[in-house]
Amino acid sequence: MGRDFPLAGLLRLRRLQQDSAAGELAAANAKLRRTSAARSEAYDSLAATPLEAADPATLNAIAAARASSRSMLADLLSAEALDSAAASSAQTEFHAARARSVGLEKLEDKHAEALAVEDLRAEQTVLDELAGTTWHRRQKEAL
Repeated sequence: MGRDFPLAGLLRLRRLQQDSAAGELAAANAKLRRTSAARSEAYDSLAATPLEAADPATLNAIAAARASSRSMLADLLSAEALDSAAASSAQTEFHAARARSVGLEKLEDKHAEALAVEDLRAEQTVLDELAGTTWHRRQKEAL
């Protein structure tokens, strides 16, 4: 059995793919958080708009501000939905990349275990040979 894991190169590639997918997932989640925060700020801004108007000009300004805020809020809701879909897609890709890595990692663990068993077996063989040689030497000396 070879000492090196035969699929080490592929495992490195899978881990790089997994790391890349994790980075994309983190970026997508960060963008979603920023969009959600902007939407929350827009809601707060819309809620903070004064409700009472002293004259028609103030009423028109309030109406324009509310219309602008609603339009911005609709844009932010659309952006948040797109960002949420992108984050979900990135999550799916990360899980797929992780699944591809896990199988190879298990094979690597089995390979390492097999090497350990082989090393222990070789060591035990040497110890048995030494013990047998010592026993035979003592038997000859006893005669």
